[in-house]
Amino acid sequence: MKVERLIVGQLQTNCYLVWDQDSGKGVIIDPGDDADLILNRLRDLEIKPLFILATHGHFDHVSAVLELKLALGIPFLIHQKDLFLLKRAVTSANHFTNNKEALLPLADKYLQEKEIIIFGNSQLEVQELPGHTPGGVIFLGQDIVFSGDSLFYHGIGRTDLSYSSKKDLLEGINNKLFVLPEDTIVYSGHGEETTIKEEKENFNLVARV
Repeated sequence: MKVERLIVGQLQTNCYLVWDQDSGKGVIIDPGDDADLILNRLRDLEIKPLFILATHGHFDHVSAVLELKLALGIPFLIHQKDLFLLKRAVTSANHFTNNKEALLPLADKYLQEKEIIIFGNSQLEVQELPGHTPGGVIFLGQDIVFSGDSLFYHGIGRTDLSYSSKKDLLEGINNKLFVLPEDTIVYSGHGEETTIKEEKENFNLVARV
């Protein structure tokens, strides 16, 4: 499984292109903006994307979804509990980034706990990890995890929002992330990659992003 990180949008969100090297089939995770950049890299790397996946529904992780759906003709998957955030996405984008071109993304299918996303000979497992948002999920691969805004390099996602829960987030981090092998690479929603070992050794409750 190959991974390329693209930093997109004014909030510097990590969008990930993940693909099976043998078949070229892949997925797009958290396309927060800059659809043209994403499409150009897909073409350059000869990736055949099958799905657009979102770790959660915040606008800075989904703002390029509709444009990608129209260009690629592939489905967008998100957890049903974050649909309310999709409905707010355009308003949020306009407020926080003055992005007047943001378009409302529409979900084609809802992600389920333990669901397996298959692309070529590679796969990712969906696991629910609420707290930052009610419908937050992580995507588990072999020796890697895409953690969204639940866990960052030396930090965790913010829980000061009306729909957030620090208790749920900490339980999820401890029960679903910190039980993974320590050499598991963590690809988060913002910032550099890290490892489970690094975060267990430096864990603190300072919320970020």
